[in-house]
Amino acid sequence: MTPSSAVKAALSAQAIETPSWAYGNSGTRFKVFAQQGVPRTPQEKLDDAARVHEHTGVAPTVALHIPWDRVDDYAALAEHARARGLKLGTINSNVFQDDDYKLGSVTHPDPAVRRKALGHLLECVDIMDATGSRDLKLWFSDGTNYPGQDDIRSRQDRLSEALAAVYERLGDEQRILLEYKFFEPAFYMTDVPDWGTAYAHCLKLGPKAQVVVDTGHHAPGTNIEFIVATLLREGKLGGFDFNSRFYADDDLMVGAADPFQLFRIMYEVVRGGGFSPDVAFMLDQCHNIEPKIPAIIRSVMNVQEATAKALLVDAEALAKAQREGDVLGANEALMDAYHTDVRPLLAEWREESGLDPNPMAAYRRSGWAERIVAERQGGQQAGWGA
Repeated sequence: MTPSSAVKAALSAQAIETPSWAYGNSGTRFKVFAQQGVPRTPQEKLDDAARVHEHTGVAPTVALHIPWDRVDDYAALAEHARARGLKLGTINSNVFQDDDYKLGSVTHPDPAVRRKALGHLLECVDIMDATGSRDLKLWFSDGTNYPGQDDIRSRQDRLSEALAAVYERLGDEQRILLEYKFFEPAFYMTDVPDWGTAYAHCLKLGPKAQVVVDTGHHAPGTNIEFIVATLLREGKLGGFDFNSRFYADDDLMVGAADPFQLFRIMYEVVRGGGFSPDVAFMLDQCHNIEPKIPAIIRSVMNVQEATAKALLVDAEALAKAQREGDVLGANEALMDAYHTDVRPLLAEWREESGLDPNPMAAYRRSGWAERIVAERQGGQQAGWGA
């Protein structure tokens, strides 16, 4: 098999999950800029997601966020997705947008608040049962702003207790994906601040608990590819939340800030055997000023391009240079792949897959953007306010 054939085969197996919230209105702490044609319901979010999948061919699942995507009948929502060539994917919990959670959710000092938060997490597992979702993604904003505000060790005990209760509720084929973030909204101490903390909790829980790496959730200068390589080595990498950051958790389009970093991450995924269904590739982005559907299409394409480059690394030449201590030769093996223009290869793959070679142009020609502006009049647009 030629290198290009191997890349095409791998790309055909790749799936990139898009987030429902990326189709709704979003913004900063200061302002949400509403856009015309934004979905008003979870069903309309799925309609938009179907356009992304139609033009890219690799975005067959959509992550839900509860309660942002709460409906009365999740089986009906799953059927709505199936009718559009999609499936419902990861269920994301929300224990950070309630007044009761000001001092934490599952780590809150008040047992009543902890019970409320745990009840929501268990509700999310119920929703997974109804939607057929495999993964429950847990991110906690829990933490403290001041030294002495709460007992650090006790908060870890409370977190462990809640995670164990959720883990016990999981079905045989379901998983917890535990996310970490080094700060914000807590500024002194965050209860799950880094991959080591998440890994420790997942290791204690068992094989159905995995760590998810959000590429925007690290301090400047963090070597994310080292984290990826280590978690893969330990069999504890459950997935990614792909986005870009310049300063903090910016949630910009993946590959926008540092495409070389995305390539390095994807190389470690390929190198470590993580290019498999066991590692979920998900977007976690907010499109505040750019049109949403084209931004998501572009993001999917960016992941594809980084993946293709990572697959083109000459593994034998790289290993030989590493064995011989050829520092420049080893670096050159990586850089040769990174500097390869894979866009013609991807266009060829799309044509062979029955897709338009240029997904962005195909979307512009489709008329969907104009149609949703005309049809989605009235009602309450989906999103979160600021």
